[in-house]
Amino acid sequence: MYDLIVIGGGPAGLAAACEAYEQGLKNILIIERDRELGGILNQCIHNGFGLHYFKEELTGPEYAGRFIKMLNDTSVEVKLDTMVLDITKNREVHAVNTSDGYQILKTRSVILAMGCRERTRGAISIPGDRPSGVFTAGAAQRYMNIEGYMVGRRVVILGSGDIGLIMARRMTLEGAEVLACVELNPYSSGLNRNIVQCLGDYNIPLYLSHTITKIEGSGRVERVVVSRVDDSTKKPIPGTEISFDCDTVLLSVGLIPENELTKNAGIAIDPRTNGAIVYENMETSLPGVFACGNVVHVHDLVDYVTEESKRAGRAAAAFAKGLSQTDEKVLAMKTGNAVTYTVPQKLRPMRIEKLADIFFRVNRVFGEASILVFDGDGKQIAKFKRDYLVPGEMEHIVLPRKLLDTAGGDSLTVSIEEVQA
Repeated sequence: MYDLIVIGGGPAGLAAACEAYEQGLKNILIIERDRELGGILNQCIHNGFGLHYFKEELTGPEYAGRFIKMLNDTSVEVKLDTMVLDITKNREVHAVNTSDGYQILKTRSVILAMGCRERTRGAISIPGDRPSGVFTAGAAQRYMNIEGYMVGRRVVILGSGDIGLIMARRMTLEGAEVLACVELNPYSSGLNRNIVQCLGDYNIPLYLSHTITKIEGSGRVERVVVSRVDDSTKKPIPGTEISFDCDTVLLSVGLIPENELTKNAGIAIDPRTNGAIVYENMETSLPGVFACGNVVHVHDLVDYVTEESKRAGRAAAAFAKGLSQTDEKVLAMKTGNAVTYTVPQKLRPMRIEKLADIFFRVNRVFGEASILVFDGDGKQIAKFKRDYLVPGEMEHIVLPRKLLDTAGGDSLTVSIEEVQA
């Protein structure tokens, strides 16, 4: 019997396990399906990680290495090259690998930290031929940074997510010509710093409100057709076609949390995030099962993943020790004007010591604006000013416990109010 099993050995799982160990749990197991710990960070050789958490600039492998070193100083057990097949409602974890075979592992608490996967060409149904040379941006990143293969020479990137932007720079530095980055929306879905450093610094054009309407090629990609789209309907506008002669297409068109295990366990899923519905301590609807990192919602910065995962680690340790408590009040988080989702989706004021962290995204670009929080009676209880808000950057607000104790009704609503010029 384990005190805690962490599923996933990426940045979320590593931080959660280290924190649970610090909280006094000694019988902890991390299960990772890859052959080494670190997750996606192992292929992210660019810098920019750790500015918030470590107060210095690190590459992805360096950031992961810090936590792997912390883990090596503990008694936490690790099973690599191991696939989790199922999690039961009584917290039994079914796993299999080549050395141990099929195992049913019992545990007092579970942390889900499986990360996310990329959307593929099939998910967005790009018309045209089916040649080779079409990659997700993350797959191309792995081929280049870990396997040592150059995936193409003349490249068009669809989508302006952070991985796509970073790969535009990476491929340029390796001698490829990135002809264009094409984005369906009228705004970029990546961080502003990546737009500047990865596109602007290398004179790579960004076509907003455009998409690829055809891929052509026999055997290998030879050409793509890009069309402008109507901002309201997202349909291509006839007569706006642009052709690019290229041999490679990279797709950076969104990430999907890896929640097959979560769904099979009967855990409630938020259709807006495609991740588990969680409470303030990252506990899911199944008591004793917690979730953190990109398996809950897609983050911009690994530093935020770390903080969230440490919260899950503390809560899982408390549950394993039998320190969970009965709650008299639960506040449902609701989305108001221009807010896409919130995490957490539920708050239990009794379990919050001082502050509640709320993360969310907006669905359009704002200039100067205010983030407003209303209680269930419609009374404004908090206001936060921002110089700008964009969908590509996750927002974070903090609500004091005393505000939650006095909130009327059984819900809180986060809304955006634009400051009129």
